Amino acid sequence: MMLSKKRRAIDGADIITSVADALQYISYYHPPDFIRHLAQAYAREESPPAKNAIGQILLNSRMAAFGRRPICQDTGLVVVFAKVGMQARIKSTTGFADLVNEGVRKAYLDPDNPLRASIVKDPITKRINTRDNTPAVIHVELVPGHEVEITIAAKGGGSENKARFSTLNPSASVADWVVETVATLGSGWCPPGLISVGVGGSAEKAMLLAKEAMNEPIDISDLIARGPSTAEESLRIELYERINALGIGAQGLGGLTTVVDVKVASFPTHAASKPVALIPQCAANRHLTFTLDGSGPVQLQPPDLSQWPQIGREDLEIGSFRRVNLDMLTKQEMANWRSGETLLLSGKLLTGRDAAHKRMVDLIDAGKPLPVDLRGRVIYYVGPVRAVRDEVVGPAGPTTSSRMDGFVEKILAQSGLFAMIGKAERGPAAVSAIVEHKTPYLIAVGGAAYLISKAIKSARLVAFEDLGMEAVYEFEVQDMPVIVAVDVEGNSIHASGPLEWRNRMAADRIRRDIGV
Repeated sequence: MMLSKKRRAIDGADIITSVADALQYISYYHPPDFIRHLAQAYAREESPPAKNAIGQILLNSRMAAFGRRPICQDTGLVVVFAKVGMQARIKSTTGFADLVNEGVRKAYLDPDNPLRASIVKDPITKRINTRDNTPAVIHVELVPGHEVEITIAAKGGGSENKARFSTLNPSASVADWVVETVATLGSGWCPPGLISVGVGGSAEKAMLLAKEAMNEPIDISDLIARGPSTAEESLRIELYERINALGIGAQGLGGLTTVVDVKVASFPTHAASKPVALIPQCAANRHLTFTLDGSGPVQLQPPDLSQWPQIGREDLEIGSFRRVNLDMLTKQEMANWRSGETLLLSGKLLTGRDAAHKRMVDLIDAGKPLPVDLRGRVIYYVGPVRAVRDEVVGPAGPTTSSRMDGFVEKILAQSGLFAMIGKAERGPAAVSAIVEHKTPYLIAVGGAAYLISKAIKSARLVAFEDLGMEAVYEFEVQDMPVIVAVDVEGNSIHASGPLEWRNRMAADRIRRDIGV
């Protein structure tokens, strides 16, 4: 009688190495299926601002892949789904979570491609950065077999903050709730991306269903071509069509593509309940699945970069643009900027995010001087990745501007700030302050962090060094592309753009229906 071959133990060190390598890999390589669908969206997009934004994301992706630097400056909260075989043997003196977190630490502190550490401990009060992006959020499931399958994702804060949950009445429409909810999210989640929906189970189960389904392959075009065979697939198609019909478009600028796919997962639930979770995925879309069987750490091969479209800076449809010298900026010049207009900025600007704004407001309230003079300056809401080698600064894309809305009135009234740059829409209070103080709001493209960093020619620390990536810097930029999102009269591209394209698409549907 032949003895069965002895199963090899999975070394704990291989888990550490594989997690670290996977996180490095997804920091600069988009999944090819996402690139294919985004390239298709670029080809069919008719809105010039949205087409330009998608083009920047695609160009940025290609640059990041060749440069092996992060696609986005927000290198994410690490989320892990592990399926551990019940016959698997893991050779380690530490627990599974400790192995994963050591891999996270190794990846984020990699000197060749350091990733931005965004995780804070003591989240209720002190919110102190852990400096190595640990701990990860880890979900473990025991399954038959001798292997360990790990899906690892890096989830950006802008999209994670837009996650929503509701318990609907059993007779209520999931599709209606999802579409109505997406319409309220704004664009801080950095579309075009994905919407993932979990239905059933309990509150926490619905959220887990949505989060795990988000990492499935993008296949909506194949699904539409063959037709649905389940209720979940029918719902996916309906949501894909209805969400895109909202006209939100890339970066909320108005356009044909808001999502490149919609995922739906379901689970049995209580007869009195219909829990529904919605989680958006941004244009970074970083995830990878690998399997360990005891033969060593995962061996990752670069994707075929010939699948990335050959988009150059000259191909981006900027159209007419206005060059702006930030060092000679005047209120009179800014009064002529109009919502939706493209500007190319050159000169010196300052950076500052949530923590820096809070400190500045605290100093104003205490009657103390600010450590940096904001009069006549432009501030960029950014927390860049640390620079390496000959870089001036690491990837430096914008953060969600609405988080600064509560500080805007006091900052503008007391500091003499001239303009602000970030991403996504501003709330009513911020727009009112913009109009009152004649301080326009500009946006850069979220998801184009590496591309934007190439417009930054120098960087100098000027305040709040202890805040790390949230410290205030002075950047000197050359031809940094931005769009006027809210002009001094309060006109907002995030209001007018989606409305225009929603109406256009509705009119097109009517014409098709009547055969015109």
